[in-house]
Amino acid sequence: MRSATVSRKTAETDIRLTLNLDGTGESEVSSGVGFLDHMLTLFARHGRFDLALSCAGDTRVDDHHSVEDIGICLGRAVQEALGDKRGIRRYGDAVIPMDEALVLTAVDISGRSFLCFDLPIPTEKVGAFDTELVEEFFTAFCSNAGVTLHVRELAGKNSHHIIEGCFKSFARSLRQAVSIDLSCADELPSTKGVLG
Repeated sequence: MRSATVSRKTAETDIRLTLNLDGTGESEVSSGVGFLDHMLTLFARHGRFDLALSCAGDTRVDDHHSVEDIGICLGRAVQEALGDKRGIRRYGDAVIPMDEALVLTAVDISGRSFLCFDLPIPTEKVGAFDTELVEEFFTAFCSNAGVTLHVRELAGKNSHHIIEGCFKSFARSLRQAVSIDLSCADELPSTKGVLG
């Protein structure tokens, strides 16, 4: 079982996150940020990752620290759970419709952190959630997972739909990339002989 538990405590957040890459999509998420709970729950379901998360953050200030630090922890958990990365497919992509929104994501578990984020979100907030934090979450994730991620909005008008399409697409891309290719289960998917 490829799983990891990450704990992170700062003056701003106290987080415990457990991730199983070979799960069934079960989740228990309490981030203190309602909209992020919704996104991470559907991330787990569509990626078929088991995810347990608790976060006590300084949301009285705003949600920024909690969202960013959860991205850090999720990235570290993915990196740890992948181990030496032998046998993984490495690449994954998905184009996901969410009503009028259409979002493409593509993942490379390269060992190199990079985010290309082209997701215009029409409003500054969805409910109480600051939509600029979506990019902060993915920046933190990529920096700590050692993953290259491209996110591109192909269509969309409704901010909630655009962000939800992004998280669903990301989940399915990541699921594909971390899956084991049984035809080369003992090999690293790199001509360099190392992913990093």
